[in-house]
Amino acid sequence: MKTEFTAEQLMDPAIAQSNTILRNCVHCGFCTATCPTYQVLGDELDSPRGRIYLIKDMLENDRDPDPKTVKHIDRCLSCLACMTTCPSGVDYMHLVDHAREYIEERHKRPFMDRMLRWTLARILPYPTRFRIALLAAKIGKPFAWAMPDARLRAMLEMAPKTIPPVSRNDDPQSFAPKGERQMRVALMTGCAQKALDTDINDATIRLLRRLGCEVVVAEGAGCCGALTHHMGKTAESHATAAHNIRAWAAEMDGAGLDAIVINTSGCGTTVKDYGHMFSREPLAEDAARVSSIAMDVSELLMKLEFKAEPKGLKVAYHAACSLQHGQQIKTFPKDLLKKAGFEVVEPADSHLCCGSAGTYNLMQPEISKQLKERKVRTLEAKAPDVIAAGNIGCMIQIGGGTDLPVVHTVELLDWATGGPKPRKLG
Repeated sequence: MKTEFTAEQLMDPAIAQSNTILRNCVHCGFCTATCPTYQVLGDELDSPRGRIYLIKDMLENDRDPDPKTVKHIDRCLSCLACMTTCPSGVDYMHLVDHAREYIEERHKRPFMDRMLRWTLARILPYPTRFRIALLAAKIGKPFAWAMPDARLRAMLEMAPKTIPPVSRNDDPQSFAPKGERQMRVALMTGCAQKALDTDINDATIRLLRRLGCEVVVAEGAGCCGALTHHMGKTAESHATAAHNIRAWAAEMDGAGLDAIVINTSGCGTTVKDYGHMFSREPLAEDAARVSSIAMDVSELLMKLEFKAEPKGLKVAYHAACSLQHGQQIKTFPKDLLKKAGFEVVEPADSHLCCGSAGTYNLMQPEISKQLKERKVRTLEAKAPDVIAAGNIGCMIQIGGGTDLPVVHTVELLDWATGGPKPRKLG
C-alpha cells in the first residue's frame, strides 16, 4: 500500500511503525474471509482491509477521528484472525493498537461512551472492585430490561449466578513442588479471573506442583493491562503492566524463574508483547526479559511429563482467538487433553471468535451476541460432555449461551492427573 506521510510525521516512532505496517498491505482481501465482523455485518469498513484504509487516512492526514472511523475501529474484536490469514504478514495488531491510542487522545466520545469506558477501566482490572460490581449486577439483573442502553443491559445480564469466595492461593506466596523440583515458575493470577472463577488458578497451582514446579505468586503482580490497552488508554495500561514487569524481574534477579505462566490467553498475548510495548521506555530491558520467558500454561505443560487416568469424557475444545491467533498456539491444549485420555472434538469454523474479546461483549453487545450464538451452535453440534477453553472471557461468554459445563483446560488436566473433579461437572 502506498503511503504519503511527510518526513516530519515519520519522525514520530509510532507513525513510522504504522507506516511500515501499512506498506506491507497489498489489498488482497484474504483477511475478509476470516474476519468475524465482516461476516456478520457484510460491510467492507468492518473488515481488516477496510479498517486499514480508515486508519491510513486518519493518520496520514493528521486529522481528528470522525464518528464513522471510530465506529468501525470500535467494532474490531482484535481477534487477530486476519494476521493468521494474511499472506503479507501485515502486523494488524500493532496498527489497530496505535489507532485506538490516537482515537483516545483526540476524539471526544459521547457522554455515555466515556462514562462506560471510564467505569470499566476502573472496575474490571481490580478484583475487589469487580466483586462488588458483580454483586450489585446480580441484584440488579432482574431489572436489566429497564436499562435505557443496550450496553448497560448486557452488563447486568452477564452477571454470574454465583460469585466464588476469595481464594487465598492468589495471595503472594510460594508453593513447593510435590517431589523433586523441575522448574521454578511465576503464575500470573490476573484480575477479573480472580473474581469470576477461582477454580482456574487453584487447579493450575495443583497441577504444576504435581508435575514438579515450584510456583510463585509474585508480590506486586496483578492485571496485565490488556483491558485498558485495548481501549487506547496507554498511560493506564503501561502503569499496570509496569507493576508486573518489576515484580517478575525481581523474582528473575532473585531465586530465578524458568517461566512466567499465564492461564488466561488474552493476558498472555499482552504479556508476550511487553517487550514491544515498552521498547521506548525505561523498563525496556526488563520488559523484554519478561516477554522472553512468558508462556501460556499449555506451552509449559508440553515440556513436562505426566501420567493420567482416562475419564471417558468427550471434550469440545474452543480455541480462544488470543491463543490460536495472538500467540499462534493451535495444537498444544488439544494434544494435552488427548494425552490425558479425553476424546477431543472441535467445532466447525473453530478459527472464528466467540464474541467475548475483553470488554467487546459489553461495549458491542449486539454483534457479540450473534457471534456467541454461532459459536455455541457449532460447539453443541459435536454433542460433547463438556466444553474446554483456555481463556476466562471465552468461558463466561460461551457459558452464558449453553447448558453444557464450560471449564478451563487445566481443570480437566488437573482432574485426570489426580486432582479433584471440576465443580462444574457436578
